Amino acid sequence: MPKHRRSRRAFLGGVGATAALGLAGCSGDSSADSGSDGGGNGDGGATTAASGGQMADSTTVFHAGSLAPPFSAVEPQFEDEFGVSVTREAKGSVASTQKITQQGRKADVLGVSDFRLIRNRVLPDYGSWYAIFTTNSMSIQYREDSPGAGDISTDNWWEVLSRDDVSIGHSDPAVDPGGYRAVMTQQLGKEAFDGERLYDESTYQKLRDNSVVPTGTETNLEGQLESGELDYVMYYQSISSTSGKPFIDLQPEVDLSQATSEYAQHYAKAEVETGSGTFTGAPIAYGITVPDVAEAPGRGAQWVEYFATDAGRTVLEEQGLVPVDPIVVPESGSDSVPDRVMDVASAQRALGPLEL
Repeated sequence: MPKHRRSRRAFLGGVGATAALGLAGCSGDSSADSGSDGGGNGDGGATTAASGGQMADSTTVFHAGSLAPPFSAVEPQFEDEFGVSVTREAKGSVASTQKITQQGRKADVLGVSDFRLIRNRVLPDYGSWYAIFTTNSMSIQYREDSPGAGDISTDNWWEVLSRDDVSIGHSDPAVDPGGYRAVMTQQLGKEAFDGERLYDESTYQKLRDNSVVPTGTETNLEGQLESGELDYVMYYQSISSTSGKPFIDLQPEVDLSQATSEYAQHYAKAEVETGSGTFTGAPIAYGITVPDVAEAPGRGAQWVEYFATDAGRTVLEEQGLVPVDPIVVPESGSDSVPDRVMDVASAQRALGPLEL
């Protein structure tokens, strides 16, 4: 079994650790705290359907670009099963969150690749709960004719990517967790783990010098790689593993896949400052919620519930993600979770080392 799948599944071992203590580094996103990224047909939550919108015939989903493949795959199934029209908007998770918190827009579901964006920026003013429902890891993808493609491996990727003739693309850290996680991956390679590091400061600087942020989020990077505009891209393993192009699995000390206290403390050494906030390294965990501004909250709750079913988890796995089973909601806010979601969720104080 590939290393990245084994290490990411270790994330699920923390689900039962209800007494686990959250780590300061896992709280992350320091600027956010000051405001600076198929079930039945019953009621969707504790609120009533007085407005008539709970179980409307349409629903709107804002979500991360890396969630486009599974959400796109589920959309026709969901529409057929529940007789509802789904409208989705994919954008970087920070930008998707800002649609609600800064632009005054409404959606029935918000799905992000870093749950802390919901915890720190949506709650409590624009929402009251969230669920962690899937995980991912970072990887490097390339073309068969990329410079150094014949040399690169898991054991020397930094040597190839720091060469003078190489361009590395990643998404914008200010709008997309995939972007700030790519920078974190590079930062962590120069940080010691168990007394060893992958490379020195000068190699890290070369990696940064070779890194560019082309237009768009991770959803655009694959096309730019294919066209030759980029030689290598750093983004999620779920994208790499389903694209058909060669890719490199990264070491667990840099791929942000391991939800253990030891690794979380190491990941927290990485920090990325952007125009939309400062982000701290932590194990990757995706979050999803029905915002308080939802016009069809019942449909939103159905969408969340779907990804806690066998059908939803199967789609996540087919698209290279590792579902959290059962989905996890913060124990402190469990009273606000819609009944249909709570019925398929586990209320926890922490998920492994992650403070909820």
